[in-house]
Amino acid sequence: MPSRNPGAMSQDWEPIVLHKRPLKSHDLRDPKAINQALRSGAQVQTIKKHDGGSNKKSAAATAPVVNTRKLDEAEEPAALGKVSVEVRQAIQKARIEKKMSQAELGKLINERPQVIQEYENGKAVPNQAVLAKMERALGVKLRGKISK
Repeated sequence: MPSRNPGAMSQDWEPIVLHKRPLKSHDLRDPKAINQALRSGAQVQTIKKHDGGSNKKSAAATAPVVNTRKLDEAEEPAALGKVSVEVRQAIQKARIEKKMSQAELGKLINERPQVIQEYENGKAVPNQAVLAKMERALGVKLRGKISK
């Protein structure tokens, strides 16, 4: 039997399933794709990498190198050796004779002024590479005078 209302539309009760296309690995690097995924409600985890492509020294790179084998073989945790009084005085005396400030010496050997200050105050753990640079810059023998 034909419907009474010829302009009426019939309803389709079949379910329609929409699928989101999965993100590809190259989409994960694209900020536009990430923002689109966030807007669509997809679960996205992002990690901000600080100083990722910079040429800055990290804290781990500027930390003094410690011989870990000696620490592992030690029976008790021992304090690391500090710069001896003779080395401290030799650095100060040679630097003053050359009429340099701690900042100038640091710049000359490519180290921060705080490193020079720590060596002169006896707070630094001796690093042979830093001592070698100071020896060349100041013209003084410093290595071999490290206290324990």
